[in-house]
Amino acid sequence: MTDSPGYQLQRDAFGRLQLTGADGETHTGVVPVRAFPIAAPDWGIALVDPHGNELAWIDRLSELPDELRTLVESELAGREFMPVISRIVSVSSYATPSTWQIETDHGDTQLVLKGEEDIRRLALQALLIADSHGIYYLIRDRYALDLQSRKILDRFL
Repeated sequence: MTDSPGYQLQRDAFGRLQLTGADGETHTGVVPVRAFPIAAPDWGIALVDPHGNELAWIDRLSELPDELRTLVESELAGREFMPVISRIVSVSSYATPSTWQIETDHGDTQLVLKGEEDIRRLALQALLIADSHGIYYLIRDRYALDLQSRKILDRFL
């Protein structure tokens, strides 16, 4: 069983996350923020107030008691939307802006790539692609994509 972290988390009547510290002070509108959302999503999560001030730190999500972990995971899932690209079906043009037809873990969709600078390398094999609407798409391992997807991607890198 995991130890109590020294604070309590719950939702208020409006569904906002509340943190009550060991001192009894309650903060409403608490937001969990991952330190390393892609490289280490379950390690290093700050609980911050609406002004961005850190109220608590979670070293590892799995170390939280089940009830608290469920609240934090639920809040993170509501805030984070980053589809993972599994295949690039086609592109409208190899010049930007271009429309990409893609398959993701959330289904088939399209994104508009404004420029090559919107493709960021995260690690040797990982890429983050920002579309024209501000949605970020993740490619965890570009070398694991099918041959056609890799050929299309290589034209933009």
